Amino acid sequence: MTIGLVVVGCGGHGREVVGISRAVNEAAGRPVWQLLGVVDDRPTEDNLKRLQRLDVPYLGDVAWLRDAPPGTHHVIGIGDPRVRRAVGGRIDGYGVPAASLVHPDATVGPDTAHGPGFVAFAGARVTTNVTIGRHVHLNQNATVGHDSNLADFVSVNPLAAVSGDCHLAEGVLIGTTAAVLQGLRVGRDSTVGAGACVVRDVPDRVTVKGVPAR
Repeated sequence: MTIGLVVVGCGGHGREVVGISRAVNEAAGRPVWQLLGVVDDRPTEDNLKRLQRLDVPYLGDVAWLRDAPPGTHHVIGIGDPRVRRAVGGRIDGYGVPAASLVHPDATVGPDTAHGPGFVAFAGARVTTNVTIGRHVHLNQNATVGHDSNLADFVSVNPLAAVSGDCHLAEGVLIGTTAAVLQGLRVGRDSTVGAGACVVRDVPDRVTVKGVPAR
């Protein structure tokens, strides 16, 4: 069965998600996803040209999904967790279900559960007994260790490492090459800067950076 898919966001992150949908089809040897196109409220001219070079239609703004064909799914290709949450709230009202995409070069281990809208990019690694919420993005070569819990709308950026038994609350962003050491919590809507090493719990709604992260 082939399912219609719309990617939300035509920036670089969204176009990478387009690539994941195509990689899934190629690995399956059949069209699992029929990419209908991309929606975006404020696409730049440069990004529209890049979409065209990828032979991907621009469908219009996000409200296009209100009248999407029956059975259509969406996936949000927006890197910022807070923006992704806001857009996801709008789309929830349209009744269009969220798809989850796992690149064939990603690994999701046993006894791992994830919510709708989960995206695992190439090289992402999830080990075992991990719980992942809605619209969580694990970018290229990010790793998540055993027994961790990633709440809704978390982003783990490329080459970042989340150790075992960590809890990332809703809306957390872990920056590129950052590390969260074992058993720690990062609070809601907090950001761990690129290259930082988290050695103690991080409260809600703060940005920490450096080694150790402060």
